[in-house]
Amino acid sequence: MNTIIGLFIIAIGSIGQSSSYVPLTKVKNWAWESFWLVQGLFAFLLFPYLGALLAVPEGHSLTEILSAGNGAGLSALIYGFFWGIGGLTFGLSMRYLGVALGQSIALGTCSAFGTLFPALMMGTDLFSGKGLVLLISVSVAIAGISVIGFAGSLRSKSMTKEQQLAAVKDFALGKGLLVALLAGLMSACFSLGLEAAEPIKSAAVQLGAKALFAGLPAIFIITAGGFLTNAIYCLFQNVKNKTTSDYFGVPTNVLFSNTLLCALAGVLWYSQFFGLALGKSYLVEGSVMMAFSWSILMSLNVTFSNIWGIFLKEWKGASLNTISVLVLGMLILIFSLILPNLVTRN
Repeated sequence: MNTIIGLFIIAIGSIGQSSSYVPLTKVKNWAWESFWLVQGLFAFLLFPYLGALLAVPEGHSLTEILSAGNGAGLSALIYGFFWGIGGLTFGLSMRYLGVALGQSIALGTCSAFGTLFPALMMGTDLFSGKGLVLLISVSVAIAGISVIGFAGSLRSKSMTKEQQLAAVKDFALGKGLLVALLAGLMSACFSLGLEAAEPIKSAAVQLGAKALFAGLPAIFIITAGGFLTNAIYCLFQNVKNKTTSDYFGVPTNVLFSNTLLCALAGVLWYSQFFGLALGKSYLVEGSVMMAFSWSILMSLNVTFSNIWGIFLKEWKGASLNTISVLVLGMLILIFSLILPNLVTRN
């Protein structure tokens, strides 16, 4: 029962993440780098900070928790910095491929590396026991994501250039695939950061934090590292493209509306990691489901992002055969989520 509750909480967070790019489509008169920086303030700093405060027991401070673990915070921050590169290119993958295909490729790569790298670093044997179950489950998830990616290529072949641009304004398949693969590889650093920040989580529990919120300070330090990467790049682009006036050179009502939309996108985006931290508290430590939790989140993100892609008409004009392939890929992904629990029960 606890496993079902944990998966449900992770799924709720995933729905939020998959919806986070929708508000950004309504932002007006701001360049990409401008609204990406503002939503990053909310997504990477403000909301993770507020979340981390939930784990601070009375009589203690967040600084006390983050400084525990003999450099664990610094390691997590560095991983967060590299993860930020993934987050940055992740946004570009949405720009060039759309919500559905962009997230499918990026999150698929992220799912594989983010699940298997930590297991290998802990010395897990991927060819026997729980390690083999983990490897098979990740492979099934990647297969599902690959099928969805294939559906995307079928869509691209069947649509005219005008239809592609109508669905995704800056559609560019080749450039988008390269960016999405890089995004997935670097985004896996978030999972590595969570492993590095385990001493921070343990310190929070020892100080009296509730197990439900104990993982949130670690998430804050990782996202703070990611914000550094994104801020540097976006500010550079502001200067390069002469878009610094975006922040204060628009009418007050537009500034307020854009900021509100970025805040909404930020809280929706953060909900995936908030849900992951809470959901993992219901999973058994050391279990396959716990090790597979990162891949579960990524697979759910892919599933829900493709549902959004359908609503946003990114698949408009695609053939029935293409849509059937898309649905097949999503079903394979859903199966990968329950596979670890089915195998370990037998």
